Amino acid sequence: MEYKDFIRAVAERAALSRQEAEDLARATVEMLGDQLSAGEARRLAISLPEPLRGSLHVQDRVEDFGLHDFVTRVSERTGLTMKEATAGVRAVLVTVREMVDDEVFDHVLAQLPGEFQEMVETTT
Repeated sequence: MEYKDFIRAVAERAALSRQEAEDLARATVEMLGDQLSAGEARRLAISLPEPLRGSLHVQDRVEDFGLHDFVTRVSERTGLTMKEATAGVRAVLVTVREMVDDEVFDHVLAQLPGEFQEMVETTT
């Protein structure tokens, strides 16, 4: 999936402008990088469109925080409301799920609290 198609899909799913979707995608990917092991972050980065790869920071230290804190941090970074950020994070995760191998996405979800899986599953 091309970057522009990724952003378009996020914008449509979250009912946001293209710019808001770009900001949201970058913030969400950054936050994912904070919660994934270095190996998993690298595996995910390879599957992302080029402009988003740089947003996924590979960390030696993994942070552990739940979905509410994740969405709050995304909201603060983007200036979106909590409702918009929640819909946006869901849109980004669903779009990532569509573009990466199932195994890669399953490994990403396995490193996140169960609430993330529930969020993605409610869209299927």
